[in-house]
Amino acid sequence: MSDTVSYPTTLPNTLGADRLRLRSTAEGRVAADPARAGWRYLSFRAFSLEAGHQEELDAQCEHVVVVIQGADVQLEPSVGPALGVVGRASPFSSLPAAAYLPPGVGGVLRLAGTALPGRSLVAVASAPPSGRNRVAVRPVSIARDDIAVEIRGAGNATRQINHIVAPDFQADRLEVVEVLTPSGNWSSWPPHKHDTDDMPTEAALEETYYYWFSRPESWGMQRLYRGDRSRDCNWEVRRGDVVLVTDGYHPFTAAHGDDAYYLNALAGDRRTMACSFDPDYDWVRETWAGLPRDPRVPFVRPGRA
Repeated sequence: MSDTVSYPTTLPNTLGADRLRLRSTAEGRVAADPARAGWRYLSFRAFSLEAGHQEELDAQCEHVVVVIQGADVQLEPSVGPALGVVGRASPFSSLPAAAYLPPGVGGVLRLAGTALPGRSLVAVASAPPSGRNRVAVRPVSIARDDIAVEIRGAGNATRQINHIVAPDFQADRLEVVEVLTPSGNWSSWPPHKHDTDDMPTEAALEETYYYWFSRPESWGMQRLYRGDRSRDCNWEVRRGDVVLVTDGYHPFTAAHGDDAYYLNALAGDRRTMACSFDPDYDWVRETWAGLPRDPRVPFVRPGRA
């Protein structure tokens, strides 16, 4: 079947600010699922994968695996040959590599090689199947050369978008992108939301933000608010934090002096990233035609190892 919308909006959500921002453990593990987030579909986890350890991926969901930084990873699916996911020194040095595991295919993640020292910081987004047609039936390797790079915005709203699993990918519910924001710049700007099915303007999508910075002392600022201000949260976000975007507008800014990275995982009934903008700031997009882009972007170009 094609996009079939089961729900006109995301689930009503009353979680407080202390439950919408999740801190990772000292070992780098953080996780959210529908029960914790108060939504329908999306699960997200990040963890440090070390030699001799493995992480299970169940066959009940589809999964997208992304190496944030560190050593190469091997995905061993229950169907088909093993897939290698190339590592990188950091998100600021190389484009990502990833792998897609379709519903009905389980797997195991471990470091590549049998005696490889070190570790890899890995993120996995997961969602249950919808029954949509044209979904891949076998695991898919996503190489760096497959990543579409977009420079979005202008002036101090310039940022780099790396499309990992875009709407035209043969996934079911999942869409995954990563965003690199230069120090002092605004991102996810103008403020936008995607909590109501009102196509072609907006789709209902659940979303997680997972943050990383080159320095462990670095931080950025994330806001999540509704138009009527019945929710209005602001957080300092650091390495390994996750913010649950259940509904409402959600702009981000990188603190002066430190470049910022975040990985977005989204899930919904439609394969789209359609969103609507805060009407108080939608006019900003019209000014970008007359503004130069920040010369610090792109951080990473296609073909760079």
